[in-house]
Amino acid sequence: MKLFSAEQFYEADSITTKKQGITSLDLMERAATQLHAWLHQRMQGAQVPIHIFCGIGNNGGDGLALGRLLIESGYNVNIYIANFTDKRSDCFLKNYSKIKEVTKKWPVLMTSKKDFPTISPDAIIVDCLFGIGLNRPPEGWVKGLIQYLNAQKAFKLSVDIPSGLWANEPLMDETAVVRANHTLTFQAPKLSFFLPQTGHFVPYFEVLDIGLDPEYLQMTQPLGQLIYKPQAQLFYKQREKFSHKGAYGHALIIGGSKGKIGAVTLSAKAALKTGAGLVTAYVPNCGNDILQVSVPEVMTISDASETFISSIKYEFEPSAIAIGMGLGQHAATSEALKKLFSEVKIPMVIDADALNCISKHSELLASIPENSILTPHEGELKRLVGEWKNDYEKLEKAKAFSKKHTVIVVIKGAHTITVNGDQLYINTTGNPGMATAGSGDVLSGMIAGLMAQDYNPLLATIFGVYLHGTAGNITANEEGFEALTASSIIDSIGVSFLELFRQEESQQNPSKES
Repeated sequence: MKLFSAEQFYEADSITTKKQGITSLDLMERAATQLHAWLHQRMQGAQVPIHIFCGIGNNGGDGLALGRLLIESGYNVNIYIANFTDKRSDCFLKNYSKIKEVTKKWPVLMTSKKDFPTISPDAIIVDCLFGIGLNRPPEGWVKGLIQYLNAQKAFKLSVDIPSGLWANEPLMDETAVVRANHTLTFQAPKLSFFLPQTGHFVPYFEVLDIGLDPEYLQMTQPLGQLIYKPQAQLFYKQREKFSHKGAYGHALIIGGSKGKIGAVTLSAKAALKTGAGLVTAYVPNCGNDILQVSVPEVMTISDASETFISSIKYEFEPSAIAIGMGLGQHAATSEALKKLFSEVKIPMVIDADALNCISKHSELLASIPENSILTPHEGELKRLVGEWKNDYEKLEKAKAFSKKHTVIVVIKGAHTITVNGDQLYINTTGNPGMATAGSGDVLSGMIAGLMAQDYNPLLATIFGVYLHGTAGNITANEEGFEALTASSIIDSIGVSFLELFRQEESQQNPSKES
């Protein structure tokens, strides 16, 4: 699923009305019909108070049209208009006029705090104050209205986007944003739904298809793409019946130092569980016995040094390389990393202390193999690209870094984002329990395991992130967030593959109500 900018949505609206021979008012009616259907399906005529708060733009017009349809269906509807300016959109005015055709209960024109209504806890608040066309933060009594609505215990439903939030611009005033319980967004989600600084305003959302021109949506380059199960299914490579372990590559996992052998162990095991035919771990001598005992399927090469990696020498041609997990930042280790970068031509997964070595020795950037995957946590990312003021600047810095060095950057988080030049791929799996030691080591191993099987670097990254999140979800469902560990994520990798093609329960048993 694609993510579009506010400007692209406006263009899509314009093209849709022209190609389909409809007016903007018709398109608004289409949106309101979808909103009405969603509410009616869930309420089934229940007479709880519905309070619709409208602005004076097109989002307010959506609210007026929705209110009219709900009134026609016999619902207990109260409509309020935030009358903070004389400027009104044409569609707003036309829908305002239509209200009088179905009710004598005219919308309340609010001009100050004294007009704020009393709202019971069992009511429903529908937020149609501002849409994606917001050009400045709400101020004065309108900001006070938003804060008043946030303080109510009633269920809050935002239309298209919570009022006060931008679709693809930094948040200016977080105290002037509706904290919706649920958002019904038109045609496609907005980028702000998935970023740390703004996503918490959209805990849940659903997409309503309002029939925007499919050709435009298909052909237009989006801000980013969401990775859901249907996309992940397309990534999967079916195994051949008469294949052998050599057909699935040989992953080399380089890392570990005294006290941090667990990191490289997790990564090596994850590479195996993700399907690599062979895995070799290159570790300091102190890690050899640990690997041999804990993951007997993994082969090892011991460094000459007992406690850290001082050189990297191997006598086979790996299909994929992951480096950095528990590596340490010894001077000799940095030199070994520099030599490896100069000799290796295949893309590699670069994580943890390998990234920290690069930050300390910026000359290493020039020798990173093209299309390598960098998997930093937030602190490591800052050391690579510099500080940022907001999530959007972070994305721009990551995109610039990706283009400059021809690498793929993974921004780990609640919605991990894979950055490849100007392209953003936003993951939809995972949970807060995955914020645990070793989770990133597992991800690096999984990506390397996929690359060993000849998934190209970008596909391996996007698919690996998706499977990693799915494995975390499977574990959390069984054990809870708090008990989730990196090892339990590895244990669920196999099931995460099975989950790709598992039918929903309602599909398996059509007689069961969904």
